[in-house]
Amino acid sequence: MTPFSPRSGALVLSALAALACATTPEPASPPASPTPSPAGWRLLWSDEFDGPLETPIDRTKWVFDTGGGGWGNQELQTYTNRPQNARRSGDGHLVIEALREGLTGADGIPREFTSARLKTQGVFAQTYGRFEARIKVPHGQGLWPAFWMLGADIPTSGWPACGEIDIMENIGREPGTVHGTLHGPGYSGASSMGAAFSLPAGQRFADEFHEFAVEWEPGVVRWYVDGRLFQTRTPRDLPAGQRWAFDHSFFVILNVAVGGSWPGSPDATTTFPQRMLVDYVRIYGR
Repeated sequence: MTPFSPRSGALVLSALAALACATTPEPASPPASPTPSPAGWRLLWSDEFDGPLETPIDRTKWVFDTGGGGWGNQELQTYTNRPQNARRSGDGHLVIEALREGLTGADGIPREFTSARLKTQGVFAQTYGRFEARIKVPHGQGLWPAFWMLGADIPTSGWPACGEIDIMENIGREPGTVHGTLHGPGYSGASSMGAAFSLPAGQRFADEFHEFAVEWEPGVVRWYVDGRLFQTRTPRDLPAGQRWAFDHSFFVILNVAVGGSWPGSPDATTTFPQRMLVDYVRIYGR
């Protein structure tokens, strides 16, 4: 999930929290107009995050990573499955909320920040397709929102042999830039393959919703922001002798990390809470 370090840190299970959380609905944004499937694609899986305020995350579609072990990136948050950190907004959005709060998770690790990381591992994975989400990212130094994918064989193959496709990553010190990246055996971490997409000077991704997508087909991955193609990768881009790791099933991840080796830590300019709003996730096939 980053050009500098893996996002497949050891998973630590925590007890499910059954707390109900009374919250104020998130500020409404103009809803996306109903849109037919992109030309040549058919919808296979989606979550529109509709439902009343406090409706739980759909556990038939998402599972939670939990824990505070740094996630292979020296991150500072504990991921939880609490509604304080991940919930439906009541107006059609998923909210992933990063909080500044002291918490010792079930793993016994004390942290000063909490957040959430949702994934489809074990409930949905797919080989090839168009993977798309409409997201409004948070902002601030040390924040690291992402929409990305890992190879479903990670339990047996490990990282980076399983492959990783980062559809969108943003770090707080680059408010107008997102990154799309491939990680695989021999081309991970600082040696990964990727490119950045930047808005016109002065614009921030946190100011409104944007659509992030990849189209992944045999031998090619293409990245888009708001329908604009900004990067294409094929096996010809690999370092000599390395293997293309993108020919098997992948699952999807949404998360907001706090701190880490790439974004750095929050500072005096960073305000909390910070929220990533996700209008939808849609996955298409040919």
